[in-house]
Amino acid sequence: MNALEKKIAQKKARIGVIGLGYVGLPLAVEFASKGFETLGIEVDAKKVKAINSGHNYIADVDDKVFAKVTKSGMLKAAADYSDIPKLDVIYICVPTPFTPNKEPDISYIVASVKEIAPRLRKGHLVILKSTTFPSTTERYVQPILEESNLKTGKDYYLAFSPERIDPGNKKWTTANTPVVVGGVTTECTRLACLVTAQITPKVVPVSSPKVAELEKLLENIFRSVNIALVNELAQLCDRMGGVNVWEVVEAASTKPFGFMPFYPGPGIGGHCILIDPYYLSWLARQYDFQTNFITLAAETNENMPFYVKNMVMREISMLPITFPEANILILGVAFKRDVDDIRHSPALKVMELLHNDGAKKIAYNDPFVPVVEIDGEKFTSVEVSKKALQDADCVLITTDHSSYDYDFIVKNAKRVIDARNATKNVKAGRSKIVLLGDGK
Repeated sequence: MNALEKKIAQKKARIGVIGLGYVGLPLAVEFASKGFETLGIEVDAKKVKAINSGHNYIADVDDKVFAKVTKSGMLKAAADYSDIPKLDVIYICVPTPFTPNKEPDISYIVASVKEIAPRLRKGHLVILKSTTFPSTTERYVQPILEESNLKTGKDYYLAFSPERIDPGNKKWTTANTPVVVGGVTTECTRLACLVTAQITPKVVPVSSPKVAELEKLLENIFRSVNIALVNELAQLCDRMGGVNVWEVVEAASTKPFGFMPFYPGPGIGGHCILIDPYYLSWLARQYDFQTNFITLAAETNENMPFYVKNMVMREISMLPITFPEANILILGVAFKRDVDDIRHSPALKVMELLHNDGAKKIAYNDPFVPVVEIDGEKFTSVEVSKKALQDADCVLITTDHSSYDYDFIVKNAKRVIDARNATKNVKAGRSKIVLLGDGK
């Protein structure tokens, strides 16, 4: 048993988490709650101050658990890397966006690793969790860390273990979701699996970081492709008429094997599903390979906000009012139901498109998102009141939050465009509803 293994077994290993967002903070809280002294490193001074003052800013983190670990001192935060030598295990959970040309941006990973490298010591275990393209760990992270003259797998340990955070999911959390781990060497994998097993019941080792990196992309591209399929079918149903895509999906779902339901919508959002297809297509081009199927699916999903925008314009064109003067009320701007995450939200894209096309009277409501900015203009969430609904020439449902009273919405609205099938259980006033993919 080496020194690190002994520390992990005795819960004396000190855990570091770089990046305290939707992935990093739940991870840090989980380790702290299991009895590991944990330090979060975050460049955002506001987040550091919030954590050290006991203020939780991630909805998926239990407030009581957060309060307990911060009050006890098991979880602390810092804005610099000075304490890296005191840590034993270092997780990297920083953003991996793409550039305007849809090429990978791993600058946050590289910046973090460059801060770790001069502070790296023997016995350190570094685990990258940020979603990225295959070979990132070995081609970019490992060479920087080895500038310290420490050898990977002998002096220190390096692995990739992708995050599997699903914002708003109450069933599958950091504590119970199976985790994949791929180390640079067998010993790297073993130790990374050992520490991961302290916070989750099932750890799945794979043969290399590349396998783990590509596995993560497959998870999200699988969703991207299947969502694109039903989005395209929704458009087809609208074109040919007489067939409701939602009914089609529900009917297909009765098959007990060989089918998994996916549903159409105004587009896809969040950090991973939108971005990951482009990470893989960029890598594939380096091998003179075109991921045509995957890229087409991503483009289909990115076109959905344009399709929904056109639905709004079509409905308004049938009213005795000009488009610029029409009151448009948008319900839900988070990228998915019951979360406050607006990263790459299709609802915001729809708002932007409507705004750019001349809509002057746009309002929105979202119980989780009080303020948004579109083209430099700030919008504040309005109340979903009877008056607001009645004043709107068009109500557009882009995010189906469970707190909305859809019977009340339909009853008081003149016209409702439903891009999520949120009004499926509404009985009265269905003639007011225009449903994405309903074939009408």
